[in-house]
Amino acid sequence: MSAKEHDKEKRKANKRTASNDVPQFFRLNIEVRDLASAISFYTKLLGVEGRKQAGSRCYFECGPVTLQVLDVSSLGQPHPAAKALYFTVKDLEAAYERAKALRCLSREEVHDAPGGGIVVRPWGERSFYAEDPWKNPLCFAELGTVYTG
Repeated sequence: MSAKEHDKEKRKANKRTASNDVPQFFRLNIEVRDLASAISFYTKLLGVEGRKQAGSRCYFECGPVTLQVLDVSSLGQPHPAAKALYFTVKDLEAAYERAKALRCLSREEVHDAPGGGIVVRPWGERSFYAEDPWKNPLCFAELGTVYTG
């Protein structure tokens, strides 16, 4: 095979590989103003220990995606996440009780139902909404009821 033919075959192979190379979501960053308080809050809410990292951050392993909590107080005010961070849990009632104890249940309505209550949403998910002290919106959905479209 000539060098030209080899290059052509290589380009074809790379094109096939690229189309099969679906990006995998692995980390989500949220900003907070007090890392120690955030670590305490998320440890209690998620029921998992975080791993403190260099650079004023802590990682919480949430399945295949890591929640990165980043203290931006030295740079200014934290920016809340644009939309809710969605978590699946096996025991929705236990997650709800943790959120209730932290007094972080949402006070907003979601499709004419209380966001901070355990509700079966119109799309079939059994869930509740909460908000962290830095205004990051959170949703907890019961595993097995998640709507994927």
